[in-house]
Amino acid sequence: MTVQSETAVSAAAPSSRLPLFALATASFGIGTTEFVIMGLLPDVASDLGVTIPRAGLLITGYALSVTFGSPFLAIATARMDRRHALMLLMAVFILGNLLCAVSPNYALLMVARVVTALCHGAFFGLGAVVAAALVAPRKRAQAIAMMFAGLTLANVLGVPLGTALGGQFGWRNAFYAVALIGVVAALALQLWLPRTIPVPPMNLRREGGSLRSAQVILAMAISVAVSASMFSVFTYIAPILTTVTQVSARGVTVMLLLFGIGLTVGNVIGGRLADWRLMPSILGALAVLIPLLALFTVTSLSPMLTGVTLVLWGLVAFALVPPLQTRVVTEAAGAPNLASTLNQGAFNLGNAIGAWLGGVGLTLGLPYQMLPWMGSALALVALVLALISHRLALAGRVTMQPAL
Repeated sequence: MTVQSETAVSAAAPSSRLPLFALATASFGIGTTEFVIMGLLPDVASDLGVTIPRAGLLITGYALSVTFGSPFLAIATARMDRRHALMLLMAVFILGNLLCAVSPNYALLMVARVVTALCHGAFFGLGAVVAAALVAPRKRAQAIAMMFAGLTLANVLGVPLGTALGGQFGWRNAFYAVALIGVVAALALQLWLPRTIPVPPMNLRREGGSLRSAQVILAMAISVAVSASMFSVFTYIAPILTTVTQVSARGVTVMLLLFGIGLTVGNVIGGRLADWRLMPSILGALAVLIPLLALFTVTSLSPMLTGVTLVLWGLVAFALVPPLQTRVVTEAAGAPNLASTLNQGAFNLGNAIGAWLGGVGLTLGLPYQMLPWMGSALALVALVLALISHRLALAGRVTMQPAL
């Protein structure tokens, strides 16, 4: 970026707040529909006559649709204006949630979840690139974090309120409410997104070439492992809280609220840390996450300690999201659209792997209390990958130095 263009972006920075708020509103709706089913998993399983592990596959199906479907949707909208592409993705989101609300059986609900998920990765991938383009380069991670703030607020407000709404009036009403959020988000995008966004349509040849970077691939692999670590446990958080911690249905809502508070704080911290020192932030967060999840096997026996653990877990886990997304956008700087979308697919592939591994463990007789050990082991895998990435980056800098 030239000095002149950087100055122009910096001057325009105050006007980026409303567009970023519109993106955050959309991510709030997307985050709510992704996560709310976890708090409603026992209700959905009971209503549709399936086991909880099988109901958990609704989360796996959603995640796999993001992983493998979103890139195709991103490619299908490659030649579209970026603003129009975002609006189209929100239309898919609204339609998918309405289908969830009216699905009469498990099979159709799975189809509806897959349709809803199609917009997820493409929206977050493109949205992250747009958010970064609206601000000065030194504030890119914070702009991405602001967009993802909607995702974290979904856990603070959307998921607890959706869980309470679904528990009181039926789980289908939670999806009607999310569809309404989607309508509000679409209106905000229509009103506040700039008519001209400084992000060109996707160049598929150049975008595909960016995926050959070892650092881009490693960043995505870390995203998979981090997400798998979280969802191997969080997918089954409602039965963990009711059977191990032994809290009431209202207590589950409170615990989810505490977790969401941790996510929100972690997202803000992660954005600032990423703009300060990117890889050290990732390594430090992972080093804290591993023992924290291991301790959850003990703290889950106490409601008070569980609440504290959930706040800290949410904080550390989401302190990783802006740095990982920023790393992909940075490493694929010449062609970030597809790489950014694929990294969202990587997060959701991790969701699917984590939910599946947790379900396999439960089916084989693993107690709910022991699931955090699985999350801790997966976080260790992420740390190893991050160390490899960091070492390669340091080695690359050394080889670029002129010989003495």
